[in-house]
Amino acid sequence: MPRFSIVIAAYRVQGYLRACLDSVLTQSFRDVEVVAVDDCSPDFCGAIIDEYAARDGRVIAVHQPVNSGPGRARNAGAEQATGDYLLFLDGDDTLAPGTLQGLADRLAVNDDPDILYFDHVRTYWNGRRERSLYGDLLASAGTDVFSVLDRPQFLRLFAMSSNRVYRRDFYTGHGFAFSEGIYEDALLSYRTMLTARRIAATDLVGLEYRQRRSGASTRSPGAAHFVIFDQYTRLFTFLDGRPELTPLRPLLFERAVSHFLFCLDNPARVATPDRPRWFRRAAQWYDAHLPPGFTPPPEKAERFEALRRGSFARYRAHELPRHWVRGARRLRRTVRRPVATRAKRALYRVHLGQPVDENLAVYSAYWNRGVLCNPAAIYHKARELAPQVRGVWVVRKSEVAALPEGVEYVIPGTRAYYRTVARARYLINNVNFANDVVKRPGTVHLQTLHGTPLKCMGLDQQRYPAAGAGMSFTNLLKRVDRWDYALSSNQHSSEVWERVYPSSYQLLETGYPRNDVFFTATPGDIARIRAELGIDPDRTAILYTPTLRDYERGFTPRLDLERVARALGERMVLLVRAHYSYGQDPGLQRLQEEGLVIDVSRHRSVEELCLAADALVTDYSSIMFDYANLDRPIVIHADDWEIYRATRGVYFDLLSGRPGDTPGPVARTEDELIAIFREGRWQDAESTRLRAAFRERFCQFDDGHAAERVVRLLMPCQDAAPAAAPEAPGAVVPPVPDAPPGAPETAPAGGVITLTSAPAPAEPGGKAEGDAGAPVSPAGTPPPDGPMAEGSAKGIAEETPGDAASPSGPPAEAPPAGPAPVDGSPPDVAAPDVSPAEGPAAEGATGEPDAAPASPASPVTAPEVSPPAAEVAPGPAADASGEQPRDIPPAPPVDAGRS
Repeated sequence: MPRFSIVIAAYRVQGYLRACLDSVLTQSFRDVEVVAVDDCSPDFCGAIIDEYAARDGRVIAVHQPVNSGPGRARNAGAEQATGDYLLFLDGDDTLAPGTLQGLADRLAVNDDPDILYFDHVRTYWNGRRERSLYGDLLASAGTDVFSVLDRPQFLRLFAMSSNRVYRRDFYTGHGFAFSEGIYEDALLSYRTMLTARRIAATDLVGLEYRQRRSGASTRSPGAAHFVIFDQYTRLFTFLDGRPELTPLRPLLFERAVSHFLFCLDNPARVATPDRPRWFRRAAQWYDAHLPPGFTPPPEKAERFEALRRGSFARYRAHELPRHWVRGARRLRRTVRRPVATRAKRALYRVHLGQPVDENLAVYSAYWNRGVLCNPAAIYHKARELAPQVRGVWVVRKSEVAALPEGVEYVIPGTRAYYRTVARARYLINNVNFANDVVKRPGTVHLQTLHGTPLKCMGLDQQRYPAAGAGMSFTNLLKRVDRWDYALSSNQHSSEVWERVYPSSYQLLETGYPRNDVFFTATPGDIARIRAELGIDPDRTAILYTPTLRDYERGFTPRLDLERVARALGERMVLLVRAHYSYGQDPGLQRLQEEGLVIDVSRHRSVEELCLAADALVTDYSSIMFDYANLDRPIVIHADDWEIYRATRGVYFDLLSGRPGDTPGPVARTEDELIAIFREGRWQDAESTRLRAAFRERFCQFDDGHAAERVVRLLMPCQDAAPAAAPEAPGAVVPPVPDAPPGAPETAPAGGVITLTSAPAPAEPGGKAEGDAGAPVSPAGTPPPDGPMAEGSAKGIAEETPGDAASPSGPPAEAPPAGPAPVDGSPPDVAAPDVSPAEGPAAEGATGEPDAAPASPASPVTAPEVSPPAAEVAPGPAADASGEQPRDIPPAPPVDAGRS
């Protein structure tokens, strides 16, 4: 029989559950069992619990058939427990190191009391830790054992479930169980304390009580909170049958009423429209349970008196001074704003007063750098499936000349920009829109993100000064609060995004739209791309993509490219893509002129480079996760792993050699890298085995239909066909098939050709059969009978309707020579870019967000996929590095996060 049974209830806490389980299983005190209860969570909680149970015999997995709430989940766990003591732990909280040993020692000193209380610390998203108010009270008990009649002040302890351990025989012998609904822990806390005859306490700070920004049941206002009155009614009914506890009724009454008023004053629990009704319920409860001779505490006398009189007007008069202070602060902030900023805000507010345009979508990528990455793939698919939705791109002035033909755009800070952003129904970005962009009711903000995280992202960057330098994490969270949806391409990403970008958006586990092309490209497409890049058909192309180092101010070559290129020999050619933020490298230009490498640093499409390459060499860039979809060799060159891990932080050990962590051979030096290729280890059986496990873990949702799924989930499509979901959470998308017999062309040397596995129309309730997908159109050429993928750029006239070509209609009318800016002026007088100090503020990096609907953060399962029309080539893609694109300068604003 173990000393402790830790019962962990888990529901929609996939981003925190691993830390919770690890905090228990890594305790120095090992005599413990963990009963982890998946309360039918719609995310990966169940899969995580099963993973831990499979590798640690101390973990017992319990899966609830239906979601029943935290109380019933804890009850289900307690029924499976066998330990001497029960500790209930929420799936997003953790135990501090040494907690169980400290509790075991105190239990021995106190000869196994019924309940042992311990202290907690609140932890916040910004790293702040706040000690509880109860340390002195807990310490006052010393080593005494007592009852609450002896020390009634202990009724003031925080009434929660996780700051005490219960002797299991005491708990089950009295038939204790959590009730339904929220605030269930308060009722049980008081009942157990009032029943126990032997209580002990220690000021050991054992519980790390996470204060989440969103997702907690007590932080979502609504009717569910009104159950608190029933919970405390049950408590006083319990007291009615125990006259010996009558002296404690006044203190318990004060505790209950204080709890009601705390909730009333907290808009995260009681919304403003519900406050009068809440006050009436509290006044009724007050009147029904008022103990004889009760005297309110002096500091709360006015509010208690208002409640006794049932006067909400009197209660609100008590609040006025606080409202006046807040109003004065807002006024001071308004007065301080520059005149130009106020003028732009006024213009924006005017447009916000106009109706939302249900058929307008605004796109942006990589801080307004052009038609790139996931937003580009969604844009092209929307033109095919929902042509009535007009797509407009936000593009900085310096990038207008590079826009594909036929793309409508606005320049940040112009009148057309404010009008378009204010009126759009859909706002789609892979980083963030400007700080001042408002999330209007009825609009949809989609954050596509742009990479799988190896390096620490979002709030996790706070722990690494080099990574978080210049970032405002408060502004980051304001942007996150605008998101309605965020995309994920695998379980790992889902877990990380939920934790590092905490808000109430929904995760769409659709896969990454930019990776669809890996499943739809034909051998002919690949041959064309290789020819355009100047790769001889008989040479093996190695794509080398080093990532950004936060700890370096400039570009430091990680390899002697000349030496490596010569060592690889004539049969291999290096395609080198330096990180875009470092600018042009003269040394790389010289090597290209000498024919030793091909410099692809400014190529607009990373996806095309991946298709052209027979193998990938990278360090920590998240391009590895995207490239793995092609099932081609990946080699890691990590000469500074220890420094990188210490300065940026990582989520797993890329160099461990464990299947699922490491995608292929690892080189720590230049000589080791050369040897891997010379000896053939880059494509041997071990490399294949590692790559297969890596693909299984990280290419989970990518299957060639991500863009279609996203468009069908967000927009009304002209055909009513649903979009097929990727494999269910926890499952793995099958490997990409090789070219079928009779395929017209063969793969280039060393490459694996991936074809679309698009389902044919299925019978109702049946499964679709696969067929070969339509080819990707050559760059700059519209597919047959499809929307123009790349036309000449055109600015938006003041109020012109959308004119994107219909999938079945003629191409868009040819524009006049040169792009036309938003207001019709010549290109040379177009409005300049807006600096971070002007218009809506500087955008944040991947994962610096928008405003959120009230829906909880959870994966959304997409509908079934219809047979696709001719595949539209995604727009020029961007860096897969997880936060910054691998293409166009200049670097992002200092406020932006970087991946």
